[in-house]
Amino acid sequence: MSHRQGTKEDGRGIVDPATGGAQGRGSAAEALAERFFVRRGLVVLGRNLRCRGGEIDLVCLDRGTVVFVEVRLRRSDRFGGAACSITAAKRRRIVLAAQWWLGGAGRAYAQRPCRFDAALLATLDERRIEWLRGAFDADGS
Repeated sequence: MSHRQGTKEDGRGIVDPATGGAQGRGSAAEALAERFFVRRGLVVLGRNLRCRGGEIDLVCLDRGTVVFVEVRLRRSDRFGGAACSITAAKRRRIVLAAQWWLGGAGRAYAQRPCRFDAALLATLDERRIEWLRGAFDADGS
C-alpha cells in the first residue's frame, strides 16, 4: 500500500474513497489521472496550475503536443455525468489558464501544438478512466 497526497491505494490503482470529502476525492482523481497518463507515455509538466480566472488540473507533453487536461470525477450520472460537467464557462477558464501558462512558465512550449483533453472518472479506479482526446478546442467549443 502506498500513500500519495493522503490517499491509500491498493496496488490496482483503486483509491480508498474514505480519504476525505469532495476535495479529497478530487485530489485522488487527479493523482490517478496523472499516473494514468504517465503510464501511457505522457510527461507531466505541471499539476493544479492556477491563475486569476482559470485553472488547469494537468499539463502534459504527448510526444510534441502540449496537452491541458481537465480531470472530472462524477459518481452519479444524475446531472449528466463527468463529461457534461465541463461547461462552456469551465472550458473558457481552462483555455484562459492555458494561455497564461504558455505565456509564462510554459513559454518554452508556446510554439508547439496544443490539445485540450478530459479524464473522466465515475469511480476512483484508474482502470476505469475515460480519456477524451481533443475534448474541446482552444475557442472553448
